[in-house]
Amino acid sequence: MDYNRLLWASRRGMLELDLILEPFVVNVYRTLPADQQAVFARLLSCEDQDLFAWLLHRQEPDDCELVSIVSLIREHIALV
Repeated sequence: MDYNRLLWASRRGMLELDLILEPFVVNVYRTLPADQQAVFARLLSCEDQDLFAWLLHRQEPDDCELVSIVSLIREHIALV
C-alpha cells in the first residue's frame, strides 16, 4: 500500500484512533522495515473496536505479528 493510501486508511472516523494512528503514520511508518510496514497495513484492515481495545491496553491481538506492531504504536503514544 502506498503512503498516501495508508495515511488515508489511518483515518478511521473514531477520534481516539485518528489521534493515535495518523501521527504514527506521519512520524514512524517510513522508518519501519518493509516487513513491519506490511504488518501495519494489515493492522489497518482490522475492526475499529479491536484496534481501540488493543491500542488502549484493554486486550492483546491473537496474532503475534499484530502484537509487535501494536506495541510499537503504544510506544509512540507514550512518547508523544
